[in-house]
Amino acid sequence: MNYERKVDSMDSLAGTQSFYEETDSRRKRTRLIIALVLIGLALVAAWYAFTHGKDGAAAGADGAGEAASTPSVTVVIPGRVSVEAAIAATGTIAARREMPVGVAGEGGQVQRVLVEPGQWVGAGQTLAVIDRSVQAQQAASLAASIRVAQADANLAQAELERAEALVSRGFISKADMDRKRATRDAANARVRVAQAQYAEATARNGRLNIVAPAAGLVLTRQVEPGQVVGAGSGVLFRMARGGEMEMLAQMAEADLQKVKVGTRATVTPVGTDLKISGQVWQVSPIVNAESRQGMVRIAVPYSDALRPGGFADARLVSGTAELPLLPESAVLSGPEGNYVLIVDQNDTIARRPVKIGAVSDRGVSIASGLTGTEKVVALAGAFLNPGEKVKPVVQKSSR
Repeated sequence: MNYERKVDSMDSLAGTQSFYEETDSRRKRTRLIIALVLIGLALVAAWYAFTHGKDGAAAGADGAGEAASTPSVTVVIPGRVSVEAAIAATGTIAARREMPVGVAGEGGQVQRVLVEPGQWVGAGQTLAVIDRSVQAQQAASLAASIRVAQADANLAQAELERAEALVSRGFISKADMDRKRATRDAANARVRVAQAQYAEATARNGRLNIVAPAAGLVLTRQVEPGQVVGAGSGVLFRMARGGEMEMLAQMAEADLQKVKVGTRATVTPVGTDLKISGQVWQVSPIVNAESRQGMVRIAVPYSDALRPGGFADARLVSGTAELPLLPESAVLSGPEGNYVLIVDQNDTIARRPVKIGAVSDRGVSIASGLTGTEKVVALAGAFLNPGEKVKPVVQKSSR
């Protein structure tokens, strides 16, 4: 009996425990379901607020964020100011009047060369001495022949004078007198012939040496002592008359129309910072049919930096014009050329190609591409992209 009571008691306890476990499991499932329902309601509420409130509070938040992220950029309105209309050109340096010097006489062997390239010489100064030993002997012979002819002429004149004294006495016939006068005249003529031959030899000997035809600067030397030169030897020296130089500037056909004789120019030899003032002295009357360019010759004074054959840049001032003027920081460059960034009516960045004109301390003049009324980005243009929204801040002009 006691055993049966114990068994019943244990069954009763087990049943109670199973009831409590089942009740607890049911409560957990209920809480889980409630939590899932609440999460779903929250998600639905968030989705509803996101989709239906975007035009209201969300739009305001986006507007505030956009306003906070829109960059402010400094812009200038260039207007149009009076600036020098300048034209850029490139070309080579040359002697304005180059003088090739060669053999003027019959030539011979060079004994001495008296000058070097880069030296200044005067008109008629000897550049190279030619051996004249043979020519000197020939000149001496001709000088002696003058004296022989003069002696014959003196003798003929004396005989004529004695014959004239005997004519009145009848010892000399008229025919003899005519012969003596002819002999005297022929002797005098031979004297003049000998004198002319001697003068010719002296002139030829005077042309043996190579001399400077005018004062100037020696550019090149192509002769050495011991060299035999003649009429076919070509150019032995090259000189720049007076040391005058010029720049041969190649210019486009359109720019050529703007340049006149007398136009001021500034020449800068490559590799230097020199600004050498010059003036246009000749404008080519023709244009190359292939390159569509013409030649402008700019006269410049002598300078050690100017070397014929060297390269140089030129800036020609062809008058004044009303053009937009921008700070250098506003003009950018790329593979397609120069350009600026402008802010359009929608406060959006736009790219505008331009052609620059003169560059001075005042700024960069714009030859074409702008009217002067645009809002041009003055600073930090390299960090902006076309289509980007900005807030323009107009910079006051200092002009």
